[in-house]
Amino acid sequence: MANILLINGSPSAPSRSQGILEYAIALLNQQGIKTDLLSVRDLPAEDLVFGKYNSPSLEQPKALLEQAQAVIISTPIYKASYTGLLKTFLDLLPQKALADKVILPIATGGSIAHLLAIDFTLKPVLSELGARHILGVVYAIDKQIVVNDDRTVTLEEEIDQRLKQSIAELIQAIKK
Repeated sequence: MANILLINGSPSAPSRSQGILEYAIALLNQQGIKTDLLSVRDLPAEDLVFGKYNSPSLEQPKALLEQAQAVIISTPIYKASYTGLLKTFLDLLPQKALADKVILPIATGGSIAHLLAIDFTLKPVLSELGARHILGVVYAIDKQIVVNDDRTVTLEEEIDQRLKQSIAELIQAIKK
């Protein structure tokens, strides 16, 4: 069975980034795909800040990553880049941790002005970690995502369709 790891790089809870990942999990589960969700904010801050790459708290996240055929990474865009929280986690991964994995980046931001932030900031790091099959970014501006009282999200039609299309591409890529 296919296995996908979803990584939430948002320091906030609830967040639009996590809401989109939870929505993606529901879509993937409907297709019979096993998913695991990792919220980087739940890892010990000391391990991340001090670069403790051998920390026992990172063993499970690294094992989940190793077992996954694909990775979906969701992050808000702050100051024209992905979160520092996500960066500290990525820095602790083994050199080729993303080799042979399909990657789907998802980003949220306040305006369309930060659309290219993922191409210029996150994708080079993913490539350095061995990612060679990176799908097109799903970028949503805040007003396209409504966080409901129950912490689920409702997406505007356009972003909903783009996300569903990207997930279909991801599923097709891992079944090859």
